[in-house]
Amino acid sequence: MEPSSRTSYAAAGLLSTGAGVAAGHLVAALTDPAASPVLAVGSTVIDLTPTPVKEWAVRELGTADKPVLLASVALGTLALAGGAGLLARRSARLGALVLLGLVALAGVLAMRRPAATAVDVLPALVAAVVGLAVFALAVQALRRAGDARTTDALEPGSAEAVVAARASRRGLLLGAGTVAALSAAAAATGQWVIRTGTQIGDIVLPRAAKPLPPLPTGLEEAHDGISPLRTTNARFYRVDTNLVVPRVDVDSWRLRIDGDVRQELTLTYDDLRSMPLVERDITLTCVSNEVGGKYVGAARWLGVPLKDLLDQAGVGTKADQLLSTAVDGFTISTPLDVVRDGRDVLVAIGMNGEPLPADHGFPARLVTPGVYGFVGATKWLTRLTLTTYAAKRAYWTKRGWATDAPIKVSARIDTPRPLSTIKAGRTVIGGVAWAQHRGIRRVEVRIDGGAWQTARLGPDVGVDYWRQWYLPWDAPSGRHLVAVRAVTLDGDVQTAVRRTPFPDGSSGIQEVVVTVA
Repeated sequence: MEPSSRTSYAAAGLLSTGAGVAAGHLVAALTDPAASPVLAVGSTVIDLTPTPVKEWAVRELGTADKPVLLASVALGTLALAGGAGLLARRSARLGALVLLGLVALAGVLAMRRPAATAVDVLPALVAAVVGLAVFALAVQALRRAGDARTTDALEPGSAEAVVAARASRRGLLLGAGTVAALSAAAAATGQWVIRTGTQIGDIVLPRAAKPLPPLPTGLEEAHDGISPLRTTNARFYRVDTNLVVPRVDVDSWRLRIDGDVRQELTLTYDDLRSMPLVERDITLTCVSNEVGGKYVGAARWLGVPLKDLLDQAGVGTKADQLLSTAVDGFTISTPLDVVRDGRDVLVAIGMNGEPLPADHGFPARLVTPGVYGFVGATKWLTRLTLTTYAAKRAYWTKRGWATDAPIKVSARIDTPRPLSTIKAGRTVIGGVAWAQHRGIRRVEVRIDGGAWQTARLGPDVGVDYWRQWYLPWDAPSGRHLVAVRAVTLDGDVQTAVRRTPFPDGSSGIQEVVVTVA
């Protein structure tokens, strides 16, 4: 690679941008991870992404949607950085301006976040200083090497000239390698700081005032493949707009209840822990969960009934929504009628016997049975405001999403898996069904278009919890189409044929093809 080649200058742009971004990421890890240049740009891309594209990403990419987004942002940034390096081959000033523009954009986007503070511009400033310094040194080194080639008195092709050229290339490669290694170390250190910063300390949760009995034995104990009755914290789904989990200092964290109330409340974490706590078994579902999807989970939550907090604050007469706000400024709207109709809405601080994991909303989150997460499951909760839909619009409300989103009755086949091959003979078809806040009366299975057969239900944990089910099956050889539907306690039958719950919220009947050998 010749010092004056296009590749060399493009590499200089890539190297300097990488160094600046890595330095900014490290500084953000020490201050506010969300202000990292790459994360700030990525978060803006999420906000600007059309809803159908978001739904596609969640459906097709699952939990890999965020890494794919970050990789796309990084590739786009590196492409522009390489272009800046090519411009510097003719004008170092023009190339530097392009790089400065990239960093300035990241800084502006970081400051546009709802929860941004003045210190959040610091990562972009550090990125600019480091990136431009490396860029200037790299361009200067390339030009010096190029000048040496044209002014060297050594005869071209001579042994001395070859040795000098090799020494020049080694020097450039050594410098580039050193910068790359330091950049990688800075980025890795930043990631380590972010990970350790979201770990929960030694927090001991108090017992519930009236602890629930242990969950009964689930069908998974007798039939392999059926989802466990309780979803572990590690396997509980996570769908949100956050590229990095908010880092919350529990000692300084506060929950504020304000708006149309008689008395504003400000509660600490210890205040919540000292209140009479309740345990509730509740299933949560994401509205992006397609038919047969995995974005549903069942857990035992520990927390303060929201009703107790609202009664203490005193709800006024004007509010028609509860606007909940996360520590990063993200907002969710919940109809006030929903949170006051008697269902067990919680400000939860515990999940499956442990403090809320950082991924699932530590130190507190909202858990609202019977509605999809985008209208009732705010994580990293810090504020509850009684207001009206006319006065305040939440994140998804601004994007035209529904203000009320009751969960539809759904059933999922866990075993046998779609397109799987199983042995002929006695087996079971099984899975889970849910219709939070309404309960499951029965689950029915149809094989090869025949009559609907009633499945056997697993233990009943309550109307807010999913229900396991199974149907014994003497599987004959051949290819079979298996379908499942559920019926709620109030008689709502799952009959829609849509493959996803959009656009009208209808849930579809899952059908799987199974080969029996």
